[in-house]
Amino acid sequence: MFQINPALLAVSGLLLTSAVPALAQGASEPDHVLRATPDTVHWGYFSPDLEPVLTIQPGDTVKIETVNSAGFPMEDPAGFAEKNGLPNTDAVADLVSIIENVEKEGVHILTGPIYIEGAEPGDMIEMRVHDVAALAPFYGVNLTTTTGGALPGIVPEGGWSKVFLFDMEREMIPFNESIEVPMAPFMGIMGLAAAERVPSPPPGRHGGNIDLKEVTAGTTLFLPVAVEGALFSTGDGHAAQGDGESNLTAVESPLEVTVEFILHKDTPMNFPLLETATHFIPMGLDPDLDLAAEYAVQESIDFLSARFGLDTMEAYSLTSIGVDLEVSQIVDGTKGVHAMIPKSLFLDLEDDFWAPAAK
Repeated sequence: MFQINPALLAVSGLLLTSAVPALAQGASEPDHVLRATPDTVHWGYFSPDLEPVLTIQPGDTVKIETVNSAGFPMEDPAGFAEKNGLPNTDAVADLVSIIENVEKEGVHILTGPIYIEGAEPGDMIEMRVHDVAALAPFYGVNLTTTTGGALPGIVPEGGWSKVFLFDMEREMIPFNESIEVPMAPFMGIMGLAAAERVPSPPPGRHGGNIDLKEVTAGTTLFLPVAVEGALFSTGDGHAAQGDGESNLTAVESPLEVTVEFILHKDTPMNFPLLETATHFIPMGLDPDLDLAAEYAVQESIDFLSARFGLDTMEAYSLTSIGVDLEVSQIVDGTKGVHAMIPKSLFLDLEDDFWAPAAK
């Protein structure tokens, strides 16, 4: 159940009405820059026992570099880069060094964790995504296997992969001579440590691998804190993805993301929540897609009741006639369904509802 107190929504400015962050308007430089190196990443899991690689104050902004190992063979990553025409930029060099030196425990290379001073279980972290950008040499990989994706039975033995070189001037991803896909970069994984060690592929209350393509620049993600310091990590950069991520992966790419971290004390919540300039987006997560959809509907009802004062049946009605349910991804074990609640439904949504929290 969505547990945010309606009074908190009214007085704390918890949710934006125009999710356009300060840095997007050219306000200031980030307070910290965190590169992805063997000393600042962990591979394949979230854990409350990880030592933080950076400690910040609530209100700080961090530019975080990430790398993505998709497609790179563990035995010869440098050879793969050379074969596919990827020059030895910082992103490629850092990835090769990480592959060669970091213990591997799963799928995703995650930059972090970041310790947020004052964060405790029962609090909530608001993450304002100021920018998401591709890193040189501006490439991505899509791959699938005989054990993953929606239709593993059609995949040839040994799997299938495709490397893309981006047209950065036009912000397009050439698929072939007659097809191209617009770039729309976002982080597939943005998460806090769960109360216990968990693998990175399945998303959960902690966020993690939600693979929600709406988490782009200018949006705000809300996650519940489960451990002291919150311990934020990010990775699994995607240059483009369709809802569902049907064949197992998106256009997996090295990206940098700039995030402002706001701490809300004593603000419990259940599932992750996203806000964009145009929508509130509650999420439902479960290994059963039907249950994930049910949770997304229930989260929508609880949000509409808490934020707009609707009773249960009114909120249930509005989810049916004015809210779209969409499938975030179906390939991460725990499946995702998100509800798109248009802000245009609410005639009294004031532009000055939200004011930035002070550092």
